[in-house]
Amino acid sequence: MSWVADLQALLGAGRVANDKSTRRTHGGDKWFAAHDPDVVVFPDSTEEVSRALRFATEHQIPVTARGAGYGYVGGCVPIHGGISLSLQRMNRIKEISFADAVAIVEPGVITGELQAAVRAQKLFYPPDPASLHHCSIGGNVATNAGGPRCLKYGVTRHYVIGLEVVLANGDVLRTGGRVHKNKTGFDLIGLFVGSEGLLGIVTEVTLRLLPLPPARATLSASFPTMAEAAATVQAIFVEGFLPAALEIADQFTLEAARAEHGRGVIPEGNAHLLIDLDGQEESVRGELAALDQLVSSRRPNSLTTATTEEGSEKLWELRREFSNSLRATGLTKLNQDIVVPRSRLVELVNFADQLQARHGFPVATFGHAGDGNIHVNLMAADYQNPTVHAKVERALDELFAQVLAWGGVITGEHGIGLAKKRWWPEATSEVARDLHVRLKRALDPNGLLNPGKFVR
Repeated sequence: MSWVADLQALLGAGRVANDKSTRRTHGGDKWFAAHDPDVVVFPDSTEEVSRALRFATEHQIPVTARGAGYGYVGGCVPIHGGISLSLQRMNRIKEISFADAVAIVEPGVITGELQAAVRAQKLFYPPDPASLHHCSIGGNVATNAGGPRCLKYGVTRHYVIGLEVVLANGDVLRTGGRVHKNKTGFDLIGLFVGSEGLLGIVTEVTLRLLPLPPARATLSASFPTMAEAAATVQAIFVEGFLPAALEIADQFTLEAARAEHGRGVIPEGNAHLLIDLDGQEESVRGELAALDQLVSSRRPNSLTTATTEEGSEKLWELRREFSNSLRATGLTKLNQDIVVPRSRLVELVNFADQLQARHGFPVATFGHAGDGNIHVNLMAADYQNPTVHAKVERALDELFAQVLAWGGVITGEHGIGLAKKRWWPEATSEVARDLHVRLKRALDPNGLLNPGKFVR
């Protein structure tokens, strides 16, 4: 391809790689599809991203942006080849301002590293995906990532107050800024957050920060059944509690964790709740005592509390390892981040059991009980076998149809990407799909940004 040499001359040889190993490394994410790009570009600045996109437009070359590669839906798979635009070198925290309560960062900054940096200045960035030690802010923006603290604090979109975005033609858009309220024109920030790299390439993010809560406590409780755990969730809300996070896990998830970490480490019982509180010291102590009394009245198998940051993190380490424990079973883990109305939580758990009985493979459920975003994991043996693959697809058809019938959605934080592209028409109206297409054509008329995904 003659254009590769031209691109290297434009950006410099150190910015463009086309060896097989680098291309292979940048061909997929944590999902199962992969396709090698023709080249990988490693820009170091917004200006270099702009030059790369102007070049791509001139030569009609597809461009797929890539963060840390920790997505779960094939969102950064360059299925039409072309350029994989890696933003890993754009990883600078440009500013943290306590006075303005903002952080200005490049897209390659790792989420956990940003959290630690703002915490050192007694500030707080709440979004906390389970992969926070590996995923990047740019990827979080692309998928509108959330995590356990969504219940009280919301998702990535609620913290993005400014963006720098390079459009498909190379133009640089700056929208929003460092103020916490802004109603100047359309909500262009909301347009790009969650757009999965289909509308532009984010090169700088201004994030709203909060004061760091001085106290934190965690309550861990296990129950004989998921129905009892889910009923306890409802009781917590009835009594007026608003935890920072409220997580639930089922028996298969717990057994996988016991197999990996030891039975003595994971509480006994077939269902598990993990509840986080934060705020001022006195209020957290009072809430924890009241919550402890409430949960105790529900007759749990076990009940443990932690009142220090270190103790809370120790309880949460197990939750963050649930996905790895499920993978350690040797089965292929197909993670579906569906969301149902909170009142449907018990019905969803029962439906997952029915899927397991009908299709013959385990279904593990865990996730954010507080906001209905439950990760339903189909655990398949020999997934590459066409018969097994077809059975999984039928099970997913049933799962998504039921979730939509309940008024839920097929993805809460991972996005559509390739993994859920087949169900995009069922999940949206014709009017909504047409509007997506028109927005895509307005901003990317040649269809070069992340082509082949859910909007062409």
